[in-house]
Amino acid sequence: MPSETAEAVREAVHRGTAVCGGVAIGPLHVLRGVAVARREAAATPQEEVGAFRAALAAATAALEAVLAAEDELAGDILEFQAALLDDPDLIEPIAATIALGTPAHDAWAAAMDTEIAAYREDGDPVLSARADDLADLRTRVLLALSGGEGGGGTTPAGAIILAVEMTPSSFLALDHARIAGVATTGGSPTSHVSILAKARGVNLVVGLDTVPDETLEGATAILDASDGTLVTNPAPVTLGEAEARRAAGAAARSAADARAADPAVTADGVPVKVMVNIDDPALLDLIGPAICDGVGLTRTEFLFADGAPDEDTQFTFYARLLAWADGRPVTIRTLDAGGDKPIPGVTFDGEANPFLGVRGVRLSLGRPDLLRTQLRALARAAATTPVPLKVMVPMVTVPDELERVRALLAEAVAALEAAGTPCATPILGTMIEVPAAALTAGTFDAGFYSIGSNDLIQYATASARDNPAVASLADPLNPAVLELIARTVAAGAARGVEVSLCGDMASSPALAGALLATGLRVFSAAPAEVGAVKQAIRASVSNAPEDGGDA
Repeated sequence: MPSETAEAVREAVHRGTAVCGGVAIGPLHVLRGVAVARREAAATPQEEVGAFRAALAAATAALEAVLAAEDELAGDILEFQAALLDDPDLIEPIAATIALGTPAHDAWAAAMDTEIAAYREDGDPVLSARADDLADLRTRVLLALSGGEGGGGTTPAGAIILAVEMTPSSFLALDHARIAGVATTGGSPTSHVSILAKARGVNLVVGLDTVPDETLEGATAILDASDGTLVTNPAPVTLGEAEARRAAGAAARSAADARAADPAVTADGVPVKVMVNIDDPALLDLIGPAICDGVGLTRTEFLFADGAPDEDTQFTFYARLLAWADGRPVTIRTLDAGGDKPIPGVTFDGEANPFLGVRGVRLSLGRPDLLRTQLRALARAAATTPVPLKVMVPMVTVPDELERVRALLAEAVAALEAAGTPCATPILGTMIEVPAAALTAGTFDAGFYSIGSNDLIQYATASARDNPAVASLADPLNPAVLELIARTVAAGAARGVEVSLCGDMASSPALAGALLATGLRVFSAAPAEVGAVKQAIRASVSNAPEDGGDA
């Protein structure tokens, strides 16, 4: 009894934010920050500049080696670092400072610290992700300067990795088949590490309310990536419960994956479509279309990551996506920039409240040159498929915004036809993510409605979705949120158009029953969750009239 009491006292629960995965149990491995030895400066400034350029070349070679070994998704993230190493606007002022006598270590570190601080200044989650990339690059070049290595030692099999921060390269350096999961005190659900973890199926919790303690090395831990907790030194009863949850979760996941390609039909016989969300072109190489009923959301922001893409670049991706879908319906969203998705040279800097500012369709209508190019590419792609392409417009508040986009689409199609370019007019629909649009959905002349639950929740509850202080208020089961969804579904049924939901709610098996009860019959989920969502639908009853549009 005394030993059990002592163990219970040692048990500690650390809370963070769940990103992806389920329950993992294993020994903790504390990932220590990379220690960079300070090198002696060269005898002359000219030699020091040479050492700096040699370090840049070494860092570039190391990045190229990683890029060659990784998939397209990882490549897209690391290419940002590679581009910076080749950016004269960043590199040459640093080289000039070194030439004046500043040691290369100091000049590089100071310049990168300034850049990192600027990216993190406004707390924007997307810019914070870039700041993490910059911190990664800072260390990479300093290691190259000092001749050191970034290895973190041997990772125990089945370990739960615990770190203050984790950079994309340190995450990619892990043997994902060997570890049980990752927990960090920093990071966010929108960070690049989070994106990589979702794509690779790694259990991940971020934002823990504790600083990793090296005395925890090797301690037994339970990582629950479904509720965002890390339990260290669990008592026997806690460990037993976790083992049962892990086994049940593994069995459920295995059963769901085995039936991922089967139709989703509720327990009372109502068919439900389960579409897939496409965030990145790399997903087209990782999944097959057989698991889904089509593509319910294609985000196009990645096309604009390095500036505005030309028409042919966009057309090439859209046509590739339609070919991948193999005759299944595809919905592509026009550029949804602004808010938590800033794009250099496209979005506006310095808005007091970017979530309530010029974002989504508001930005597109303010930049008709960008919108026209995208609509032309979409119209051309629509001619490559026998199934009508659907195009949805984000952040619509009033019908006039949708009609202005419709007019620009008609102009684009007319211009293409006049030039003899093959094209077709896509079906134009609207996203419902602003409460005002949800309450008046029936007044929109839309070919379909797509509910964006992430923004709908934060606007309905006045709670920023990336702010831990108010995260509990951003509740998807808030009756007001469910009522807005139900009203939109009813509006779609009255107009005879399909209503889908493409936000995080659709990717949560636990919420399937509540969504079915609103009348929703079309879900669009993250690829990794399609099987589990279908299983949850099969275990649920519809609880609402079957007619949810033409779904």
